[in-house]
Amino acid sequence: MDKKKIKLLSIGLITGLINGLFGSGGGTIVVPALVFLLNVNDYKAHATAISIILPLSIISTIIYFANNSIPFKVVLPVAIGGMVGSYIGAKTLNKIPINILRKIFGSVIIYTAIRMIWK
Repeated sequence: MDKKKIKLLSIGLITGLINGLFGSGGGTIVVPALVFLLNVNDYKAHATAISIILPLSIISTIIYFANNSIPFKVVLPVAIGGMVGSYIGAKTLNKIPINILRKIFGSVIIYTAIRMIWK
């Protein structure tokens, strides 16, 4: 197996683990890994992360559902808002310059991390 496939499998394993534990990982792990470890174009890395999130989320959802851990009164409105936001975000992605996209993405991750630590 070549180095690139090993890197891709490693990225997938770490992403799946983080997704299963924390409910995130698709974008926060995959995008920087693809951009900085595999030199994938930023736009393609973001699009790839989104396509990776679906199978990860399906597996995690099945397990969480089996454990009765999903508050469905919360899921429906958030999912509807998320679908609208996803459509707008996907249509907007290629219109944002890469340097601005990186700053926004990095800022969101840093802001979220700070909130999680001090909340």
